Order: sequence, then C-alpha cells, then structure tokens
Amino acid sequence: MALTPSTMLPLGTQAPDFTLPDVVSGQTISLATFAEAKGLLVMFICRHCPFVKHIQAELAQLGQDYLPQGLGMVAISANDAEKYPDDAPASLKAMAESLSFTFPLCFDESQAVALAYQAACTPDFFLFDGQRRLVYRGQLDDSRPSNGLPVTGQDLRQAIQALLAGQPINPDQKPSIGCNIKWKAGQEPALA
Repeated sequence: MALTPSTMLPLGTQAPDFTLPDVVSGQTISLATFAEAKGLLVMFICRHCPFVKHIQAELAQLGQDYLPQGLGMVAISANDAEKYPDDAPASLKAMAESLSFTFPLCFDESQAVALAYQAACTPDFFLFDGQRRLVYRGQLDDSRPSNGLPVTGQDLRQAIQALLAGQPINPDQKPSIGCNIKWKAGQEPALA
C-alpha cells in the first residue's frame, strides 16, 4: 500500500467534462447532469482501499446532508478492475447499495477521466463552484485509518458550507492521502 498525496490541481481550474456509466442505475453521467447544481463535488474512490473504507460512511452522510441543499455529487472509481476485482462495476454497485449512496458511483474504465482530473489517490476530492471552477481540492479531514482521530469530514464540509453560503473558501488546503490510483499498464501519468 503506497501512501500517495493528491496532486493539488490549481484552484480555479475548470472541471474537465466526462461521460461515464453509473454502476447502480446504468445511466450515463456527465457534467451536464449537474447543470442546475450550486456546486459539484467529484470524488475519486474505490472499494478495496483501506483509506476509503475508513471514511465510506462519511461519504454517504455527505450525500444525505448536501444533495438536498443543491450540491451535485459524483463518485468515480478508475482503478484497474482486472488486477483489483473489488473495484469492478458489480462490486462497486454492491458497495453503493450497501452504503445507500444518494449520488452516482461511476466507473472510469479507460482511466481518461482520472487522468483529466489529475487524480492521484483514493480518496481524492475536487469541489467546483457554480461555474465549475475548482475551489477546493484536498483531504476530507485529518483522520487516517491508523491515527485514531474521528472521521468528521471537517475540511471538506467547511469548504462545501462556504460554497453553498456564497462565502470565500480558505485556499490553505491540505492534500488528501490514500492509496495510489491503480493504473493500467501504460496509463500511469507522467511525473511532473
């Protein structure tokens, strides 16, 4: 298990478009799906990663708390499902259903969307404003599977609440830490 920090894409970056299948409904999800949303949270997750398992109940709670307030949310799994079958669509569907996710969980089989977002780890969070400009990228909170701190979602929740209230978001943001995205051979992003 390689500890990998998020790349910290520059604030203000425009959300890359995507078109991916939701593993639960089978519907096609894209940026246009969230056209009416006040903001959009894009989360790169998977099923097998201990860092995602550690926070998965909080991810479900984020959907319950913020979707009714007009936030768009989508989770994306981009791991190589051949080498990591827990991250294949059928397994992801079981995960989404068991956790009662209220947002789509999409499978990025080509890994092109993860590359476009410069996603590096699971979990990796990207919060965009109403114009789909990046306003937050970084950690959920300070909790990790082995540090004994409670999962609160504090960092991400503060950013979401500021966005929904039309308040400025603190640009001093800590990277997310997790397992590296499991790239297919030849798909690994070039190191900067």
